[in-house]
Amino acid sequence: MLTEPGELVLPDGTRLHVVRTGEPGAAITVVLAHSYAQDHRIWHKVLDVLPHATERPVGVLAYDHRGHGDSEPATPATATVEQLGADLAGVITEGVPTGRVILVGHGMGGLAVMALIEAHRELFTERVAGVVFVNTAAGWLADTSTALPSSVGRLVQDLERIIGAPIIGRPSIGPIRQRIDRATAIGLRWLLLGDDPDPEDVQLVADMVLRHWPDTVAMFRPGLADARRASALEVASDTPVVAIVGEKDRLVPETDAAVLADAVRDGTAIVLPRLGHMLPLEGAPEIIPRIVALVHAAYRSSPD
Repeated sequence: MLTEPGELVLPDGTRLHVVRTGEPGAAITVVLAHSYAQDHRIWHKVLDVLPHATERPVGVLAYDHRGHGDSEPATPATATVEQLGADLAGVITEGVPTGRVILVGHGMGGLAVMALIEAHRELFTERVAGVVFVNTAAGWLADTSTALPSSVGRLVQDLERIIGAPIIGRPSIGPIRQRIDRATAIGLRWLLLGDDPDPEDVQLVADMVLRHWPDTVAMFRPGLADARRASALEVASDTPVVAIVGEKDRLVPETDAAVLADAVRDGTAIVLPRLGHMLPLEGAPEIIPRIVALVHAAYRSSPD
């Protein structure tokens, strides 16, 4: 099925870029939320395959968070996990006004799901039939010796070293984009992907990261530092949850998947061998069947 790009207007007037595949108006829609300094392209393998993998019709919607990809910019006041949760609520109500949804969040996208659960409990209870957390930290746990959670601080520091430009110096994006050389690609591959990544995946990751460096990375960094949301899953205790992490993820430890899965009655934790932090790309063949299973379960639990 053809990918249909478009836009969605949030209640505050912010325009988000969206891409749809699958069946419009299907009873079940999968909503894909990307991670920090990425965009909807991280989901391109899922967007292409998922509509053909289910026994019954399914819609698929991926969107760019505000301040990311082709969506409108964020501001320091809106570059927060709370705002991303509110935006996700708007994506559901405006972009998928009917039917039930499966939420799939990668990294920061998973934190947006937790923020949605926390602040929009009625919407979550009424509309959400399942959640998949991909490479998502359990509450984005802080390192008490630093002002930032250890994973966020380590990520930014490693990106500064790999890209060769400080986040605070605010270099122009043009010179940064020209630095996608072999050394940069190797560094990003080591930091974000697993043992044997596809070169095309490495190039896409590099392009997305550098597209958002330094402005988006700097703007969202404080908001991510304040994110503490694992307890939100208490509200979702009756919702099926799958938490997937890569064995070679250098940002999210394997144990975090178990923490997320154990927070609900119907939780499953999965560790994918030899894969890293970019599971929507490198782990798509393993992620898609898990989403399909939730779609089928949602159909079984919904009256015809």
